Amino acid sequence: MNTITYLRHLRIQLALHQLRSGSGRNLLILHGLGDSAARLAPPSADVWPGPVFALDFTGHGASSVPRGGGYTCEILLADADIALHHLGEATLLGHGLGGYIALMLAGARPDRVLGTVIADGPGITGGSSGPTSARITPLIENPDRRTPDPIALMELTSDIRPPDYANAFARLALQNSMIEDPITVCVRWQIPWLDAVISEPGVLNGIGLDDALKRYA
Repeated sequence: MNTITYLRHLRIQLALHQLRSGSGRNLLILHGLGDSAARLAPPSADVWPGPVFALDFTGHGASSVPRGGGYTCEILLADADIALHHLGEATLLGHGLGGYIALMLAGARPDRVLGTVIADGPGITGGSSGPTSARITPLIENPDRRTPDPIALMELTSDIRPPDYANAFARLALQNSMIEDPITVCVRWQIPWLDAVISEPGVLNGIGLDDALKRYA
């Protein structure tokens, strides 16, 4: 099954896909940069007994494209927060950029995010450890408003925030979550912001994706 519910984020229509029904807690999948929500529940969700949902971020998939870009991690965080509000509570599975957003949402909504799995996928490489200048995005034409929006690909490829920014959200989740071990990292290729998250006591690492989802199920 693939039932789409459209949610409003300011002028953007966000596409929230229900990929499968089930009994138990919701699983919300957040895709990587340039990807979109799967149209069918992925094999990684076979171990999950509850309903499975996937969100198209702004400028991706079946969600609408804003005029003029302006993509930031906080914009996508708001996308995911709107989806979480619609679902009530959920466990998060984030791939690449979606894993970064899932981490932020876990720290921002520890009462509603009941477990976060960060998995491999395309997305931001993280920021430097010191001051840097902001990225300047060249003018890119997208007259047909097609997704993925090329401006999103430019603006979200990297991030000027230091690794400590991600680490702060990990600490919020660890300190305020309603469950034990609220963050699990299942990533083979580690980058600075992920290294900062993994260094935080209480973050699980080196567990397979299936095992991570089974723990939260």
